[in-house]
Amino acid sequence: MADALTARQIQILKLLIDEYIETADPVGSEALDKKYNLGVSPATIRNEMASLIKNGFLKQIHTSSGRVPTPKAMKLYIDQLMEEKQMSLAEEVKAKEGVNKAKGTVDKIMEEATHALARQTGSLAFAAVESYDKIWHAGYANVFSNPEFADMMLCESLFSMIDEVERINDLMFHRIDPGSILDVMFGEELSWPNLSPVSILSTHFNVYGKKGALGVVGPARLSYPRVVPVLKYFGHLIEEVAR
Repeated sequence: MADALTARQIQILKLLIDEYIETADPVGSEALDKKYNLGVSPATIRNEMASLIKNGFLKQIHTSSGRVPTPKAMKLYIDQLMEEKQMSLAEEVKAKEGVNKAKGTVDKIMEEATHALARQTGSLAFAAVESYDKIWHAGYANVFSNPEFADMMLCESLFSMIDEVERINDLMFHRIDPGSILDVMFGEELSWPNLSPVSILSTHFNVYGKKGALGVVGPARLSYPRVVPVLKYFGHLIEEVAR
């Protein structure tokens, strides 16, 4: 996807997404010019943004507002543009100790991993194992730290979805390649009622010979540079411990 963009457009897109993740607000050309000193005028930045809109990377919610990234842009950001913020050694050791203590049954290890992931990422975390009639979840209160979830209808739809075993299993093991290491999906793409502002980041692994999935749910502007390496680490850790 990045091949279709110029170096300047890629730079603007990355900075815009960084800013959007931090502020939760649409980002305008003046804000980028003032904060990042790109060496071009706000008018040039606006022209580049117009091209990014045309190519499906940005959208404008309201006529007078700035721009926000589309799912297409966020996937490009995750795959190629963002700089991952790795876990500290102390965080890795703590996670490993917790999962090791839970070793023994699928239920124990998934329960521990889900709660630890929620604590580590400050997000709503969930886990599923194929053919199991249960979804593990933790961190519901974390979603309220994001302004997007001030909408009670959105929260109601999200919490209902996380409790639906068949829906989560279908999403994790049929609509997504269970062999993939990392996936991101957006409510906007899935056309789920009231869930367009939501993103679901997930990883897959084997747990005691069964297909498992661990995920984080949050706003579309989830802090991917911080959450992605944590999620991948927990996926590798479960597979290592639960062979």
